[in-house]
Amino acid sequence: MRTLKNKELAENKLILLYIIKMANMPISNLQITKIILENQFMNYFIFQQFLNELCELGQLSSKIVDNKTFYTITPSGKQTLDYFTNHIPIGIKNNIDRSMTEIRKRIRNETLVKADYKPESENEFIVKCQVHEDNFSLIDLEISVGTKSDCNTICNNWKKHSNQIYSEIIESLMKKRD
Repeated sequence: MRTLKNKELAENKLILLYIIKMANMPISNLQITKIILENQFMNYFIFQQFLNELCELGQLSSKIVDNKTFYTITPSGKQTLDYFTNHIPIGIKNNIDRSMTEIRKRIRNETLVKADYKPESENEFIVKCQVHEDNFSLIDLEISVGTKSDCNTICNNWKKHSNQIYSEIIESLMKKRD
């Protein structure tokens, strides 16, 4: 693995700070990883190292929610970014700026639609599916199923098709019955 120069190290940390600032909301490790790797800003291991270093330096803060780590930029991180933002290559900055609307939309959707499961016994699992909008719960559904395979299918379907499934549930519940 090649050694990074000081300028490149600083640049990569500034890119991380810039992405998290521009997200303008808590962003999960997985979401940041997707942005970094999809745009080939840096390799995964360097990215994770820098993320940890920025937290240790107080430039970022982290919070664990539902076993996921979410990051936000601190006032100190914003100040650092304000001083050194011109050290981020303009092409990278423009790329982040152009894609940020779509990234925010994707982050919001991933954050607002949740599906997870937990074992209750050897042959029973509880699947929890949720949709939240503006800190308001639209639906919070718990289902008991018998296999992990069923759990995974339900979770995947919910994450991909929650709008359609939610509409179908509401339609079915509102339907006049004899």
